[in-house]
Amino acid sequence: MGQCVTKCKNPSSTLGSKNGERESGSKSHSKRSAVHKDDHGSACGKSSGDILVNGTKKTDTAVESSQPPTFSGDTKKDSVSSAEESSLQRIGELFRRYKDEREDAILEEGMERFCNDLCVDPTEFKVLVLAWKFQAATMCKFTRKEFSEGCKAINADSIDGICARFPSLLNEAKQEDKFKDLYRFTFQFGLDSEEGQRSLLREIAIALWKLVFTQNKPPILDQWLHFLTENPSGIKGISRDTWNMFLNFTQVIGPDLSNYSEDEAWPSLFDTFVEWEMERRKKEEETKCITSSDTEGLCAEEQT
Repeated sequence: MGQCVTKCKNPSSTLGSKNGERESGSKSHSKRSAVHKDDHGSACGKSSGDILVNGTKKTDTAVESSQPPTFSGDTKKDSVSSAEESSLQRIGELFRRYKDEREDAILEEGMERFCNDLCVDPTEFKVLVLAWKFQAATMCKFTRKEFSEGCKAINADSIDGICARFPSLLNEAKQEDKFKDLYRFTFQFGLDSEEGQRSLLREIAIALWKLVFTQNKPPILDQWLHFLTENPSGIKGISRDTWNMFLNFTQVIGPDLSNYSEDEAWPSLFDTFVEWEMERRKKEEETKCITSSDTEGLCAEEQT
């Protein structure tokens, strides 16, 4: 399981003057009849030569044809739905390219090919960020659901699309609240769920701490990892509480450890670390003084 870490979105119309205006009384009856006939003709349209077979006037047809086509809400929805379906198909094809022959998931071998196509190393921070966005439950494994939902979450359905999203994903991981979420995800990601692990193996925890702090390494990290490597306490695993509290530790405790207090509710492992680190620094300082003193004495002898 740990090999991947340890190695590896209407025109308005206007009418003319009213036809109902009365003529003067001196007009003849025949004149009124002619006017009435003309009014009837203007209301029904021009001569039959201007009427199409379907009864539509040529002028109306010209107006309608000049208007831009409009789309109903259903047409737009259908277009969006079609685009989403096409994207889902591409995601499915991408998943099948790397999935295991027996299990419906991308396993270690497929993950290596996937990373090679992305031009990233399986042990890179980018891969951890991608696993975080995919909400992968297990290291070196993407289920079909995780892969599909993850690709939709980052709005990518191809290798090029995923690669193009890396810069924005890395910037997102720099945000304090997002990094906290990524940091806590990393602990769960490192556990072997099939074995029912509740604590990270010490070696895996060290590797994951190095990885998750790639972009914002705290000053005390190297000393902390040195302490865990030397392992004076003989610990075998790192609990979730210790993992989560270490992020708080890096944010509130200064590099010189002078503001650390054992009276506060820190894990006991932190007490041991601070004591061990202060003692190490003291010995280091004494060694420097002895070396400096020997050098000064040698210089004095050479001068005499």
